[in-house]
Amino acid sequence: MARVFVITGPSGVGKGSLIAALRDLQPELQLSISATTRAARDDEEDAVAYYFLSDAEFDRRLDAGEFIEHASYAGHRYGTLRGELDRRTNRGAAVVLEIDVQGARQVREAVPGAVLVFIAPPSLEVLRERLQFRGTEDQETIAERLVVAETELAARDEFPHVIVNDHFDDAVRQLEALYLGELEQE
Repeated sequence: MARVFVITGPSGVGKGSLIAALRDLQPELQLSISATTRAARDDEEDAVAYYFLSDAEFDRRLDAGEFIEHASYAGHRYGTLRGELDRRTNRGAAVVLEIDVQGARQVREAVPGAVLVFIAPPSLEVLRERLQFRGTEDQETIAERLVVAETELAARDEFPHVIVNDHFDDAVRQLEALYLGELEQE
């Protein structure tokens, strides 16, 4: 099976930006598109950013065993479709999943050999600033995300690789070095 890289950490820590930068440097790395029940943001397109599913469709796929992992987060459900991951890995592609801590724990069990990377902020205050700067959530949602973030940050020791996203370029270099090192071990 091709390498599966799991990037996890609290909302707003920069997982998506780090993955995008890594993929710019390593374009063969494929991003697994997650499914979600949340509404698309203005700049998001279905089957590109996420597979946007209704609650009923998510339930149907969950009951059919189509998810390799799934989790609830901030009032919405997210998950990785088994077919999405298999389609890419069966072709020998290295695949990266951007998922929350709950999902990363499930992938750890379901995909032996997956490379698990926890992205941490330099502090909770920096994380708060990043969430506010992003401008995609109201203050109540940001507060909820910070409560979840505290719990997720407590789980960082569960993950064999931790990168603190303090200086973005340094974090990208660390992530690329980890990625290349893991590929060499195949």
